[in-house]
Amino acid sequence: MTDQSRPNVLFILCDQMRRQAMSCAGDPNVSTPNLDRLADDGVRFTNANSTAPICVPARLSLVTGQHPHTRNAHHHWRMSPAERTYGHEFSENGYQTGYVGKWHLADVGRSRPVPETHQGGFDYWRGFELKNDPFDTSYYVDDDPEPHPIDGYQTDGLFDLGTEFLDEHGTGDDPFCLTVSVEPPHPPFIAPEEYLDEWEDKPLELRPNVPYPDAEPPLTIFGEPYESWGDRETSTPELYEQYPYHGETFFDEMRKYYAMIENLDDNVGRLLDELDRRGIRDETAIVFTSDHGELLGSQGSMAKQHPYEESVGVPLIISYPDGGIDTGRTIDTPTCTEDMVPTFLGLAGIESDQDLPGADLTPLMRDADETLDRDGVLLEFVREIRPMMPYHDETWRAFRTERYKYTVKGYDNMSPGSFTEWGEPWQLYDLQEDPYEQHNLVDDPEYRDVAREMHGRLRDALIEYDDQYALDAAFGHDSLNTPDA
Repeated sequence: MTDQSRPNVLFILCDQMRRQAMSCAGDPNVSTPNLDRLADDGVRFTNANSTAPICVPARLSLVTGQHPHTRNAHHHWRMSPAERTYGHEFSENGYQTGYVGKWHLADVGRSRPVPETHQGGFDYWRGFELKNDPFDTSYYVDDDPEPHPIDGYQTDGLFDLGTEFLDEHGTGDDPFCLTVSVEPPHPPFIAPEEYLDEWEDKPLELRPNVPYPDAEPPLTIFGEPYESWGDRETSTPELYEQYPYHGETFFDEMRKYYAMIENLDDNVGRLLDELDRRGIRDETAIVFTSDHGELLGSQGSMAKQHPYEESVGVPLIISYPDGGIDTGRTIDTPTCTEDMVPTFLGLAGIESDQDLPGADLTPLMRDADETLDRDGVLLEFVREIRPMMPYHDETWRAFRTERYKYTVKGYDNMSPGSFTEWGEPWQLYDLQEDPYEQHNLVDDPEYRDVAREMHGRLRDALIEYDDQYALDAAFGHDSLNTPDA
């Protein structure tokens, strides 16, 4: 049994799961009894955010606690071995550390091992860079370059590996810190046959901000109509490989997406039952989240990268029965990915010498009257080097409070052929009155005072977090990081 001040820490990370896609979060389409059980035994954050809604920058933030803008991180960015992760922190404080699954921080490409120098300081490694094919995944053991194919579906196999870690490290005197990182429900949207059979022709309830099938223009991926992607595998193989949607219709994709989540939920249940069977559930702090969300038709588009709620919003559930955390409680305070490392350390009682910009959420979970010393969270899209992708020539920054989200957009002067333009007011949403972001209020005279306040908060956040983003003058505020500032 571990000491209460040194709990086991289990981090379950999935990829591209939107915040709303759980039955405990009110999604009428999906059933997630095990995630609901986890939320009943802990705290669910209703306004959790991915600081940078795309895989690599989000994962940099998740493992280091640092903002992506401080590293100019993009989708093909490679994390330096000098970076300090929570793996280093836990290993140096007597924890048995393990990482199982997708890493996506070494930029070595698909189906290749991650060098030991780039494995983030974890003692036990059963990982891979990325695959994006849940029926054809191999992992690598520590520094051995020999691939180990997973027999069957990736999520099932990776949770099996998590159980194997418990067999080796879940019964000793030292506590463990284990990460299980799965790609589903990241595209391609595909699930085991028994789950797809359950979802065949199942009715779907669309969110009000899905303009389909009657609205124009139709759903798009990379600016092209969604229906035209059926023949991409042969007509544009390199682009299809980059983002391989397989369904024949939008509704097929939605059903497969939810089937993947229900498979993930079953695997979460298996691991919870395994902790119960070993008698270590109550002394294990469990964190469940995703690196970013999925639009899934909202705002007329698929994928992520955008500042809309379905893209930046992620599920976040934290449960630690022996740790004095409230059970069955929801917290509306906005969070960001920079909060994860401080919270991991806070759960384990580890004091770090690092200067981490995020907040330790444990006091908030243990005291209903506790508040965070900040007005909201900074969201960002730093850079996109792939020409076919959204925001290749653009960047954005946003500030998100519990009620409002304010976004500016500019141009990326680091991309070849692009030109410099400062971030200008783009979007303002009143999420209390307009949770589906259907009414942009940035030019609404009745919301000018709100826009002025939110622009000021964004400006202050850029200064506080040393973000050199060029912000144009607006709503009575001077420009920032521009030649005339």
